[in-house]
Amino acid sequence: MPTNPDEPYYCSQQIAIPTDLPDILKQFTKAAIRTQPKDVLAWSAAYFRAMSNGETPPVKERLEMPVATQKTDSGLTPGILKVLNRQLGPKKTIPLSTVEEKWLDLALPKEQFDDIVRIGSFGGEIEWNKFLAIATSALAEGMAQSMKGLCDILTSDPDGGPSRIPFPLFKELYTYLAQIDGEISQQQINDVIDHLQYHVNKQEGYVQPRNFLSSECPKLS
Repeated sequence: MPTNPDEPYYCSQQIAIPTDLPDILKQFTKAAIRTQPKDVLAWSAAYFRAMSNGETPPVKERLEMPVATQKTDSGLTPGILKVLNRQLGPKKTIPLSTVEEKWLDLALPKEQFDDIVRIGSFGGEIEWNKFLAIATSALAEGMAQSMKGLCDILTSDPDGGPSRIPFPLFKELYTYLAQIDGEISQQQINDVIDHLQYHVNKQEGYVQPRNFLSSECPKLS
């Protein structure tokens, strides 16, 4: 019974539950469990905004287990970068303000975003893959692991597959990160690329982590 005598009383037969509501709430709950957002309210707002606009929501494909060797505890993980890549990657070149919006939707630190912007000298319209490369390197120990992380994020192979990416994309991002590093010579870059070309020719123009992680490959850094 209502505590306020002026408050109308409704029985269960009078309350109409929208047909789609149970499924919407079920999918939302599963997405939240998979993604484990640091700020549930901010993430929820971003989730429903994306769904309402027909955009890719900020949702991980699967629950991500903590990585003991990860360099940062800021909330940035390979799974989160995959989320951002699904949202932003198809656009190739995008406003930096859009990247910042999606970054903050996932409750990632503004200071870390600013660091990436500073390192890449980004402003206005940016190339998403270059931002992604620097963000990925923040989670990795060394150039080889940075490139492996990029292959894992950018590949079209199923999870657990060889993580192949087109060789031109590998060369672009490896050269870019090497130039950002500033201590990798052009000769070293050329040696790596020349060595990998042999494997690429047999792999239909693709390179995969096992090629450059091999002891036979010149060191990437």
